[in-house]
Amino acid sequence: MRCFNIKVITYGKLPDASTTSTMFIANHISWADIHSINSVIPLRFIAKIEVKSWPVFGYLVSKSGTLFINRTIRKDAARIVEITAESLLAGDNVCLFPEGTTTEGTHILPFKSSIIQAAINTNATIWPVAIYYPTLDGRPNTQMAYAGETTMAESMSQILNIKNPVIQLHFLTPISCEGHNRQTASQAAFDAISAKLTLPADLSHQRSPE
Repeated sequence: MRCFNIKVITYGKLPDASTTSTMFIANHISWADIHSINSVIPLRFIAKIEVKSWPVFGYLVSKSGTLFINRTIRKDAARIVEITAESLLAGDNVCLFPEGTTTEGTHILPFKSSIIQAAINTNATIWPVAIYYPTLDGRPNTQMAYAGETTMAESMSQILNIKNPVIQLHFLTPISCEGHNRQTASQAAFDAISAKLTLPADLSHQRSPE
């Protein structure tokens, strides 16, 4: 984050050394999301297999114990749920971006709920994190996004050319899994994050329940 001159600003009660067996759930905008959250608390991330091939950053997240899911293989979600549950039971903290892809930060995609089953199975805590990249006047800074057809090289160049880039991490009220199934827990996290960011949901990408 220092190399790219990205300033991380945090809000809310932050996790600390006593935080264990927690699934952090966040909206997803950039490769910088991973490194910014990891600068606050060490985590095992759950990421799509494509992240592994990212230059430099793929290597870094691989070495940090990231769990990679191959979304082209339907049964792979069950494998990740099992591994994630084992990790939570061992006291690890994990982080999931349930939109399944990045956006430009101007809207939020519906959350996929399948991997959240790991938190339900282990009665873990779900901790929503709202991520926002503001411009100087407070609007979404789409130049910080790694989305669409933007390449990694282009994204890195864009961020290096931004004067004083900022990422805001809003740590919201943790959610107990008690009384929830994966769909209701996912919706509760989605509602908390979208309410904080006051961004519209992109209903054109509405998915059937998983």
